[in-house]
Amino acid sequence: MTSQDTLSMPWWCGHGSASRRGPHLEEQMKRSTSLPPPGGKLAVLLPGMGAVASTFIAGVLLARRGLGLPVGSLTQMGGLRVGGERVRLSQYLPLARMDQLVFGGWDIFPENVHEAALHSKVLEPAQLEPIREELEAIRPMKGVFHPQYVKRLHGTHVKTGATKADLVEQVRQDIRAFLRDKDCTRAVAVWCGSTETYVAADQVHASRRAFEAGLLENAPSITNSQLYAWACIQEGVAFANGSPNLAVDFPAAAELARHHEVVLAGKDFKTGQTLMKTVIAPALKARMLGVRGWFSTNILGNRDGEVLDDPESFRSKEITKRGVLEEILQTGDHPELYGDLFHKVRIEYYPPRGDAKEGWDNIDLFGWLGYPMQMKIDFLCRDSILAAPIVLDLALLMDLAQRAGRIGTQDWLGFYFKSPMTDAGHSAEHDLFPQERRLKNTLRAMMGDEARGPSSTERDD
Repeated sequence: MTSQDTLSMPWWCGHGSASRRGPHLEEQMKRSTSLPPPGGKLAVLLPGMGAVASTFIAGVLLARRGLGLPVGSLTQMGGLRVGGERVRLSQYLPLARMDQLVFGGWDIFPENVHEAALHSKVLEPAQLEPIREELEAIRPMKGVFHPQYVKRLHGTHVKTGATKADLVEQVRQDIRAFLRDKDCTRAVAVWCGSTETYVAADQVHASRRAFEAGLLENAPSITNSQLYAWACIQEGVAFANGSPNLAVDFPAAAELARHHEVVLAGKDFKTGQTLMKTVIAPALKARMLGVRGWFSTNILGNRDGEVLDDPESFRSKEITKRGVLEEILQTGDHPELYGDLFHKVRIEYYPPRGDAKEGWDNIDLFGWLGYPMQMKIDFLCRDSILAAPIVLDLALLMDLAQRAGRIGTQDWLGFYFKSPMTDAGHSAEHDLFPQERRLKNTLRAMMGDEARGPSSTERDD
């Protein structure tokens, strides 16, 4: 790359010039040399290459050319305070640049990413045209698919094997081949596939040995997402779970991650309705306003909506969406305000709406002397548009955490998830703003700077 190329690149493709860094940041960057730099190419592997994945990939390719803004990405657009200075995260942290990312993944349908983007109808065809050749060159590897876990889809581009252990080995071979053929130095994986039918952890998930025996015996509680995750961890690939699937949220996966020194995060991207809940519910609780009922319904017409039309898949999603309020409002500590809370969640498949999801909430609350009030929220959002920047942030931050030598569940990434994973014995934080503070303080700690407490009088952006 020539100096002229560097000057013409959008600012978010690099770490920023020295002229934009304050004196504290320059000093800090000299002190943090123990954190390995993001050298070489980073493979971003996506199990599930439909609407979310194609929107994410297309957005990065457009942003690399200066043809779009990575709006919604904290790593690209956000900042924090360090030593009294406000700095962009992309300048402060040794993150992989967007022009270092190489995209790959698996899907149960054979369409290339351009075809998948056209089918999803999230982005306008004219917007995709400048990057059409790049998108067409990205073709999914055959997917792992047992239809009993995703009953509304009928995959045609799938792997075969006598046992689930065989399928794990095939995914491992895919990862090795991709890294070799694309000349990548390392990889991260972000699950962008469908919501599976609800599966509870059982004895198969209790230990590494039990899980590996279950793979050989084709244990029914080992789902598709768990096979991808197990393969990734064994190959030293960080894994983030963007769905409510069990995937890596069980003891055997944690044990394997410790053994291979791999980072994990999950689960279920926090995008639309639940994002709003983690903002509104803390406000009501902060003012000690009571809540009698919270009714939430969604309509969406994309593949995710089709999958969630199956009651067993919806059950997985319902659990992650419903758990938020009880944790934030601390219903057991305030029975007079929240003890009789009725919380109902619905998702309706409505094909005419496509990816343009509508999340509607009716909140029955009460105030002084018990007088009733209502709040109604109608969020007309775009599912994949909200999820795509989360995929980018997770890919870059998981890679950073891996290079920083962190291991296992990264609960500081709970900012991005409906149902944040934690280590055993720890409770999850759901309030968006403490989550944001925890994320930024963890990044400060990685860089050798002091944490900021909630009592700070300066904004942290």
